[in-house]
Amino acid sequence: MAATTSEEQSALFPIFILTIMALPLVPYTIIKLFRSASEKTTSINCQCSVCFRSGKYRKSIFKRISNFSTYSNLTLVLLWVIMAVLVYYIKHISSEIQVFEPFSILGLEHGASDSEIKKAYRRLSIQYHPDKNPDPEAHTYFVEYISKAYQALTDPISRENFEKYGHPDGRQGLQMGIALPKFLLDIDGSSGGILLLGIVGVCIILPLMIAVIYLSRSSKYTGNYVMHSTLYTYYVNMKPSLAPSKVLDLFIKATEYRDIPVRRIDEEPLQKLFVLVRSELNLDLKNIRQEQAKFFKQYPGYVKTELLIQAQLTRETSELSPNLQNDLRRVLELAPRLLEELMKMTIIPRNPRGHGWLRPAIGVVELSQCLIQAVPLSARKSVGSTEGYAPFLQLPHFSESVVKKIARKKVRTFKEFQDMRPEERTELLTQVAGFSPAESQDVEKVLEMMPSISIDITCETEGEEGVQEGDIVTMHAWVTLARGNGLIRALPHAPYFPIDKEENFWLLLADSVSNDVWISQKVSFMDESTAITAASKAIQESKEGSGATAREVSIAVKEAIEKVKKGSRLVMGKFPAPAEGNYNLTSYCLCDAWIGCDAKSNIKLKVLKRSRAGTRGGVAADDVLAVEDGIEEDEEEEEEEYDDYESEYSEDDEEVKDPKNKGAVTNGSADNRNHDSSSDGSRSDDED
Repeated sequence: MAATTSEEQSALFPIFILTIMALPLVPYTIIKLFRSASEKTTSINCQCSVCFRSGKYRKSIFKRISNFSTYSNLTLVLLWVIMAVLVYYIKHISSEIQVFEPFSILGLEHGASDSEIKKAYRRLSIQYHPDKNPDPEAHTYFVEYISKAYQALTDPISRENFEKYGHPDGRQGLQMGIALPKFLLDIDGSSGGILLLGIVGVCIILPLMIAVIYLSRSSKYTGNYVMHSTLYTYYVNMKPSLAPSKVLDLFIKATEYRDIPVRRIDEEPLQKLFVLVRSELNLDLKNIRQEQAKFFKQYPGYVKTELLIQAQLTRETSELSPNLQNDLRRVLELAPRLLEELMKMTIIPRNPRGHGWLRPAIGVVELSQCLIQAVPLSARKSVGSTEGYAPFLQLPHFSESVVKKIARKKVRTFKEFQDMRPEERTELLTQVAGFSPAESQDVEKVLEMMPSISIDITCETEGEEGVQEGDIVTMHAWVTLARGNGLIRALPHAPYFPIDKEENFWLLLADSVSNDVWISQKVSFMDESTAITAASKAIQESKEGSGATAREVSIAVKEAIEKVKKGSRLVMGKFPAPAEGNYNLTSYCLCDAWIGCDAKSNIKLKVLKRSRAGTRGGVAADDVLAVEDGIEEDEEEEEEEYDDYESEYSEDDEEVKDPKNKGAVTNGSADNRNHDSSSDGSRSDDED
């Protein structure tokens, strides 16, 4: 019986392992499947022929296999295969373990008489008795089963116990065991030490080693999987007057790019690539030999990274070798995370008031736009009275020559091109640029995908009239996205960017005169449920804090939910009111994936002097308006002197100087439904 009990306990070991594996594996698989299903519903990509030919979104079997063949997915599949094997093994051994049944062993029916039992025993003895059958297995079966079954049925006490309790030995007590294999329980002197060392190594030492390796590696990275040394480099080398053309020089200084391998076989292709992109590098072309030698004396990883990025910007990737193609893909896969952290380094508090820097922040976003759309930074530069042609290059089939052709027909800005009727655009492209009807249709599809952003923003002190110095000012901003095709969640048209990149927007409340960013927040339109939860909570807390009734709170929350479903996102922030004075602020909504889709609106904030008693001055709204009217002329002069949206590659649009777009004055609010791009809405301000 002891052997049977040991076998039963050993049979429980696979069940124990199966249970331990299923506890984390089943919920993790459900969560992963749910996430993949939600990603499929939100990832709506561009349908133009250029994106289709790029193969980026093509649903081929090889593409699906490569997308699925990640380490996490393969590990998940392997664990499920192991679980399936365990289930099959458990089912197999459960059928082999038989319960002791004397009548079945002797081949009799229940209730057989004593004579029938004796006849069956004699018959089986002739077949299995050691004197008749020398087979050792027959001897074991005769002793363990036949003799024990005969004794259980012929002995009155044993038979009574079997009929009452199901066991010839009577009522069985509770048995405790260990769900381990039998060979682990039968340890002799020779194998015991080795087995013990194996258990200690697998169960203790191996997990500790894995934990140490994981902690040592994870300590080098942030939550966004960017190395701490990269963040330190970005923070130390960030300058308040960093021009957009200089942002690339800082961006490539990431430790991740420094560690990219540079092989000997890459030297000649990189030399050829240098010749193709040298006009885009910050080099003195008059002394190109000295500049080239100086350029290649930099750290090899940085040289390789900059050349690969310039190949992406100038669309010279077809000239790269297969090894460089793989390196470029690695560089671009890291780029979104590194650019996001570089953006955070520009808006991190740098002065006692907790303000970041506006100019480098705009440069980082412009670099991100150019990388994703594969547009040279030089294309953002203004030429005479016309804007740069960078926004046009993100459209399919467009080139610099096409832009020059349509410019002869008085279509010189991207905004003018967008505002044309589809029929007029098609006629312009087919007759002037030589596009086919299919190519013109591709342009229309991309224009319908491009987002249009509007900002409705207010800055006020909750529960009070006016803003006094030292008050906590609350910013409420509704950022609304609209597309020509009616979509809210979509992936940008980016056929030259090898990986999927979601649209992200950065909302900045800044003072362009002082180059200070007062409030900054990242905005995404991809996750509607999270936006609904955040907006509902913020509106509820705001209304309850102002003393609104439960009905008013409910109505406000419902209105906020409807706004979110229609493509709006609520952004809230707080900042201490500065010293007494009038402040001309600008709210920017910068898109990191499209060129020409940025929006901005002007907002004037009047800060009053705090009274001696600490109470509010009680200045009437009419008085504030009168004061503002008195200084309006001076403020207009200041606006002409300073640029609202500084970019090295762009020039001020006349719409910015239109008084109709200046927003409300007294309550610090503005509602701008027009969008201006970083390349077509600001003044050129080169810094070398």
